[in-house]
Amino acid sequence: MISHYSVLYREVLEFTKDLKEGYFIDATVGGGGHSYLILKQNPKVKLIGIDKDDYALEVSKERLKEFEGRYHLVKSSFKDLDKVVKDLDVKPIVGILFDFGVSHFQLKLPRGFSFQREEPLDMRMDTSSDLTAYYVVNYYTEPHLLKVISEYGEEKFARRIVKSIVDYRKRKKIETTKELADIIYKAYPPNLRHSKIHPATKTFQAIRIEVNNELNEIEEALEKAVRLLDKGGVLIAISFHSLEDRIVKNTFKKYKELKFLEILTKKPITPQEDEIKENPASRSAKMRVARRL
Repeated sequence: MISHYSVLYREVLEFTKDLKEGYFIDATVGGGGHSYLILKQNPKVKLIGIDKDDYALEVSKERLKEFEGRYHLVKSSFKDLDKVVKDLDVKPIVGILFDFGVSHFQLKLPRGFSFQREEPLDMRMDTSSDLTAYYVVNYYTEPHLLKVISEYGEEKFARRIVKSIVDYRKRKKIETTKELADIIYKAYPPNLRHSKIHPATKTFQAIRIEVNNELNEIEEALEKAVRLLDKGGVLIAISFHSLEDRIVKNTFKKYKELKFLEILTKKPITPQEDEIKENPASRSAKMRVARRL
């Protein structure tokens, strides 16, 4: 049942091995990998798993079935974890985990997260929400699209990419991931098209962040998480993007100064070589951990 796609799972287990009796919130439950391991390691702990993706909740329900009665899964954005806790009337909260980014199985679904297959431009984690990648790519103004790709993607060739997108969509709408990836590839300088990281990586990441309002939700969720934690409770945040990590770092620093948190990781923890070899997607993961004072 242990999946190597539960990023930094050994490190998560290390920081959750001494949890006292209470409730642990997996605020990004995904396929239930981390939740499974935490429940297995901590027999006195009950778990609340939150995800906005219906399919993720189905997968995690199947994975956690041996712990029937010890977990509760909720469809919600992690930014509303305070509402979830209030509605379920659970306490104490002895730990909260955030694993930001796209789950392994989401990349395998035809949702448009991956540029390696021909799929509709969607990128919604919550398929009931309105904004799609198709709308962002085809209807955002040139300045707005440039802002998204340069800020959220930290893409130095954003201007070239956006110009190519805008020129292309004048002739026809961009409908698939492959179509968009090809446009980006051709916009890239020829000598940089064949590096380790595909030219479309940062742009796809930026559009996904925009579609799912990820950065704003991360900031809001972390603020609430700090205040929900019981004294001694552990807060774990795994990021895959420098902007995400910066929000985590700054939030932890702010609450350390306010005497709410003790930071347990002087610098972010990154995956060991064997994990990266097993799961290359983990290479950009950074984990920060703090304890509630």
